[in-house]
Order: sequence, then structure tokens, then C-alpha cells
Amino acid sequence: MSQFFARKPLQMLMDEMAGEHRLRRVLGPIQLTFLGIGCIIGTGIFVLTGVAAHDKAGPALMLSFAVAGMACIFAALCYAEFASMIPVAGSAYTYAYATLGELLAWIIGWDLILEYGVASAAVANGWSHYFQQFIGMFGLHLPSFLTVAPFDFSPETGLPQMTRSLIDFPAMFIVVAMTILLVIGIRESAGFNAIMVVIKLTVVLLVIVVGWSFVKPENWQPFAPYGYGGLSFFGTTVWGDVSRGGEPMGMMAGAATIFFAYIGFDAVSTQAEEARNPRRDVPIGIIASLIVCTVLYIGVAAVLTGMVRYDQIEINAPVAAAFKHVGLRWAEFVISLGALAGITSVLLVLMLSQPRVLLAMARDRLLPPAFFATVHPRFQTPWKSSIVTGIFVGLMAAVLPLRILAELVNIGTLLAFTIVCAAVLIMRRTQPNAERPFRVPFAPVIPLLGMIMCLLLMFSLPWQNWVRLGVWLAVGFVIYFGYGRYRSVFAPNLERFIGTQGVSGSGFPVAEIEQATEDPAPGNPDRPQPPRA
Repeated sequence: MSQFFARKPLQMLMDEMAGEHRLRRVLGPIQLTFLGIGCIIGTGIFVLTGVAAHDKAGPALMLSFAVAGMACIFAALCYAEFASMIPVAGSAYTYAYATLGELLAWIIGWDLILEYGVASAAVANGWSHYFQQFIGMFGLHLPSFLTVAPFDFSPETGLPQMTRSLIDFPAMFIVVAMTILLVIGIRESAGFNAIMVVIKLTVVLLVIVVGWSFVKPENWQPFAPYGYGGLSFFGTTVWGDVSRGGEPMGMMAGAATIFFAYIGFDAVSTQAEEARNPRRDVPIGIIASLIVCTVLYIGVAAVLTGMVRYDQIEINAPVAAAFKHVGLRWAEFVISLGALAGITSVLLVLMLSQPRVLLAMARDRLLPPAFFATVHPRFQTPWKSSIVTGIFVGLMAAVLPLRILAELVNIGTLLAFTIVCAAVLIMRRTQPNAERPFRVPFAPVIPLLGMIMCLLLMFSLPWQNWVRLGVWLAVGFVIYFGYGRYRSVFAPNLERFIGTQGVSGSGFPVAEIEQATEDPAPGNPDRPQPPRA
């Protein structure tokens, strides 16, 4: 049991970055902020607003974005504190390993793989819808059997229905293109993302400014047609209405649905190891990107629901369709082009993040390091992990519908945020003297509020999402107890699985790792003794 709760010393995390699996530090605060904006603004504005307004919240979607944004701000402050303390790859997985122990670190790492992988597939799915609408303006159309996933879920009945298609080919195509770019290098990826961010910010501001003159206040009535509730507890709705399919409806249910739109800020923390000054720049990137995007989200939600009555909003491409509805054909073209650029950058950053989580887990030998921890000698990227991510994401994007993908990733994201908020409180108690260049203000109030709001949103998701999360975690436990437990840097019989007697996968002597986690440092009983490199 001691291995399950073994925590990784902070100094050990820092020393690992000097090893052969180091990533290149090339990102500044502006690039990190652009990565955050690049990941946040995209599918949330251009796709999920339609689903949430039409099926869940109506015009109260504006409040849904505010509630989800508030929960994210609390979690973002906790991420910023950890990112300044532990500027290495791995995000919440690494933070959990340093505070909660190996088993919970595995759970959160496995959960992050689900979050980034499924989110990437959902974004690729949304990209496909806008791409087909864009080429349709020129009279071009793909064969019907290559346009969407082979099945979808009905929001009324909650049952699957066939679409008469074989595969979503555009979604698979964009995933392959992004995989190639990510293998080439982080500098090239960040530069491409910056171009996409400038394009989509211009388009989002255009939507708000131009669309405001077409807003009809009567479309905001009733403001909350499904109510302000939508809170459920493991599938049983305790506040608000339910659909015929048994799913919660209301403002809170809308917040849980569009929470997917906010996951970009935590992706910034996965690039901490590639930041030039991570202790300062990563908190700036996280907080700045989140504040900017929350304001823009609320503005677009107000314009969209004011231009088109909520029950007439197009689900797959709502913003472009809204401008088409009022006769602005040129705006439809510009918005579709901006949406393609915006969603492309979201996909890029999400697929950039998952290989970094795999890299961090492989450094600890919870996954095979010979494969997942391999850094390309020329491009300095985790190229094998990037290719595996591309295959995983491409297959899901090609065959799974947007509704199931968006809801599945939300519950994984909320779980990660809850654990990070809790980990801040634990780290404050277990290592109070550790250097914290950025500190969460008003602790423990802010971390506790973050945990409460994330849990409320988790309970607002349909019960099917809890089942899917349980199945995913069960698969993860099989891998951990069948492989990672015996090869971890804290495994007591690690020598049987490695080539060098007594040396862990991270390069530290096994005996010193054990001493580092058990013996207190002189003069500070709460601070573990760092291993000697």
C-alpha cells in the first residue's frame, strides 16, 4: 500500500528535466496565452453553443457560460500555482504525483488521456461540419457516406440512430494533418497556432459587433425556457426538468454541456516544460486566456440567441447559420472560414497536450518509456506519442458523434479540475515551505469553491457519462495493476524490469528514491529529502 501513496519529491521532478527526455524551452507569455486562446475559442463558440442553446438552456446559455467560466477561474488559479511550482510536462498528473501519490496520479493521468483524446475527436468532428458547409458555398459536396459518423444519439429518446454514413472523412483528414505538424516541432506548431488565433479573434469580434444590430430582444423570451436547474445526482435529477430521454435540462445542465469549451486553459500547463520562464509565464498564459475567452463566449451567446430563436438554432454550425438566417451571406463565408481556423487551432493544442501527458507517465515507467518517452533527436518532440495520439483521435473522430464525445470529455475534465483544487490544499499542508512564485489568493476558499462548483457540474451530466467514465477508469486499473505497478519508479522489485541493477527508469538509484519519500529533510519535517542525481 505504501507504493500506492508514494509521492514524488519536487526536486526529483526538477532534476528529471536535465535528462535525455527534455523538451525545448521556446515559449514566451504571449505564445502561451495564444495557445490557451487557441484551445479555448473554437468548438465552444462555433459548435457547442448550438447544442446547448437548442437542447439545454435556451437564451440562459449566457448564464451557463458565466457559471462554467467561474468554475474554471477557480480551477485555473489552482493550476497556476502548481505550474509555477512544478514547471514540467504532465499537468494535473504531475501535480497529483507530487501531492496525492502514485495511484491517484495514475487515475488522473489516465483521465487526462481520455480528456484530451476525446476532446480532440469532438473538435475534429466540429471541424468537419464547418468544412463541409464552407465547400458547399462553392457547390462542392462530399459523398454522403463520407460526411458524418455512422450513428448519432437522439436527444429526445437517448437512443442511437443510424445516419447512413460509413465514416466522417474530413474529421480523420484534419487529425492526420495536425499529427504531422506536431511531430515536426513545437516552435512550428506555436507559430501556426498564433496565425489561427489572430484570424478567429477577428471573426469572433466581427460576430459580436455585426450580429448585435440584428438582435431581436423578443428572441430572449422566455429567457430560461428549460429553467435554471438541470442539476442531477448520478442520473437522478434533483433540480430542474428532464427531457423525454431522461437527460437533465436547464441553465446548469447547459453549463455542464458547454464546459468542454473551457478546457484549453489547463492545456497551457502541459506546455510548462517548454516555457522559457514557466514560473511567471505559465500563470500569465492560463489566467489571461481564460478571462479573455469567457467575455467573448458570453458576448457570442447573447448575439446568437438574440438573432435566432433558441429552438430554431442550427446545431452543427450555429453561428454561420444564424447570419445566413438574417440574409448576410458574406458574413456566413467569413464566419465559416474563421470557424475553420479557430477549430483547427483548438485541435492543434489538444493534440499537442496529450503526448506530453503520456511522456510524463512514461518517465515514471507507468507506461513503456522506450516508446512513450522517446523524444525525436532532431525535432525535440515526443513523436511516437504524437503518432499514437493521432491514430486514437482519428478513429474516434471518424466513427463517434459529437454529442457523445462532448459529454464524455466534460466529466473527465471536471474530475481533473476537482483533483487539482484538492491537491493545492494538500500541498499547502504537507509542504508549506516549498517555493510558490504564484499563490492562489484567498486560500482555502478559492480551492474549495472550485471543488464544489466542479462537482455540481459533474452531477449535472447525464448518468451515461458516469458509466462511460467508470468503464474507462476500469480499463486504466487493468493497465496499472498489470503493468505500471511493477515497473514504476517506486516499485519495490523494480530491478527485475530494468537493465541497470538498482537504477530507476528516471535515472535515480532506487534506494535514494525510497529515502527521499520516507526521510524528512533536516530542519523541516514536512519536506522530503531530494534524491541525488
